[in-house]
Amino acid sequence: MNDCCGGKCELTDEQYRILREKGTERAFTSPLNDEKRAGVFYCAGCGEQLFSSEHKYDSGSGWPSFYQPIEQDALGEDTDYDIGYARTEVHCAKCGGHMGHVFPDGPKPTGLRYCINGAALTFKPKD
Repeated sequence: MNDCCGGKCELTDEQYRILREKGTERAFTSPLNDEKRAGVFYCAGCGEQLFSSEHKYDSGSGWPSFYQPIEQDALGEDTDYDIGYARTEVHCAKCGGHMGHVFPDGPKPTGLRYCINGAALTFKPKD
């Protein structure tokens, strides 16, 4: 395991690769892609609340998808050109952990698709 966050959390090798090295998990490999319970999705790197299950939908992409974050300032954005063209990368605003990307092909009301690596998240079901 890799130590992170000043010793506040432990990440698996896969979480470290995604959150700290901007990696991507293979599509359809995260159990959170099929998570249907009510609850909140948190940053696996620092525990910050990022997404509500109310905003999750099945995009068919193979990654957990949301049409908006829990709070607008929960995520930061950068432009990456890693695959030869511009994409909008999203990261946790608190710890900088790489989450995934946002695309303009999502459902109403926002028209956005936050395509998020499941390994970058933890989930707590609503009591």
